[in-house]
Amino acid sequence: MFFAYRNRTLFCEDVSVAEIARRIGTPLYLYSQSALERQFREFDGAFAAVPHLTCYAAKANSNLAILSLLRRLGAGLDVVSGGELRRAAAAGMDPGKIVFSGVGKTVDEIDLGLQSGILQFNVESAAELEILQARARALRKVPDVALRVNPDVASGTHPYIATGGREHKFGIPIGQALELYRSARRSPLLRLTGIGCHIGSQITSVEPFLLALRRLKEVFRCLRAEGLDLRRLDLGGGLGIVYDKEQPPHPGEYAGAIIEVLRDLDCFLMLEPGRVIIGNAGILVTRVVVTKQSNGKNFVVVDAGMSDLLRPSLYGAYHRIEPVVRGRRTAWLADVVGPICETGDYLARDRKLPVVKAGELLAIGGAGAYGFSLASNYNSRMRAAEILVQGANYKLIRKRERFSDLIRGEARRPFPLPRKSR
Repeated sequence: MFFAYRNRTLFCEDVSVAEIARRIGTPLYLYSQSALERQFREFDGAFAAVPHLTCYAAKANSNLAILSLLRRLGAGLDVVSGGELRRAAAAGMDPGKIVFSGVGKTVDEIDLGLQSGILQFNVESAAELEILQARARALRKVPDVALRVNPDVASGTHPYIATGGREHKFGIPIGQALELYRSARRSPLLRLTGIGCHIGSQITSVEPFLLALRRLKEVFRCLRAEGLDLRRLDLGGGLGIVYDKEQPPHPGEYAGAIIEVLRDLDCFLMLEPGRVIIGNAGILVTRVVVTKQSNGKNFVVVDAGMSDLLRPSLYGAYHRIEPVVRGRRTAWLADVVGPICETGDYLARDRKLPVVKAGELLAIGGAGAYGFSLASNYNSRMRAAEILVQGANYKLIRKRERFSDLIRGEARRPFPLPRKSR
């Protein structure tokens, strides 16, 4: 709907993708504002029957224009670093709607969160709780705190993005949570307001969420029975999207199942979606540099690589790839590869695609989440431009990096070489 062909040419809303590529160059990230708005409203609206806050996961895509748009839509924010917290401030986000998660918060990051007056710290260990308490004392603050509990749930997603199992680094083992709450409640420097979890990303079944929720619910009830006034339950994020043939639950189905489990628990629900909001609202546009055949294999070499879109190289992720301009063509099996000096630099392997030639444009779907946010400057490549489209208008929301950006902050001169002895 928001990315569709007209007269065989791909459009983003009412703007020709080919025209944007001609003016801006490639590779580039292209986002549909209307798609993002619809996906946020669809997700957030599905929980309208219960008190809740949808805190968008900034790690999925943290461009300031994206964060600002979500702020205007009423979103809160889930951050996992001081940098993301500073981005939130730059985008005008209300600190009272920010949750600070993350397994390795530094003292400086904790101080920043305390001084900013954020809604809640999601604490991931007893050691972090001690640091937070010490910094709260030093800064004379009393933060709202939830313990991120690891519910030991298999999420069925790729191992690299599963976070809720006992072998993972995230959260506090569920068997230790009650004792840590009991210990922490004695501190006058911490206000224990909730419990949370996050079991992974790109989860395509509602059952792992419900299993985690039921386990959190038991801990929540037990603590309330002991007189602890918990109010918030943070279920995290992780709802998947369609990249290929996945069949994730619709947000309405997901919300309905969660609300049913929470029906007899008086709490404020917090959610941290990322991919489901922005994933299919964006594409990566790349240009074919050359095609080549080698030992019976076909290669389409493009100007975007693993430095632009890491997911295929990192864990074999599938992204739909289509020509920006369609035509009657024969098909072939080909690897779509980038210019990076790594064999693992590919966007697709053994993919059935229309035969393309140098100079043509390809659109890589599902690139709105964990696309630019995972980009790097490997091989001294400049990071891509980002464009936001609304109707017939488009806006450059991140300039393409220049070489001067790449070397900013680097020393040009090393130590002098030692004199050679005669």
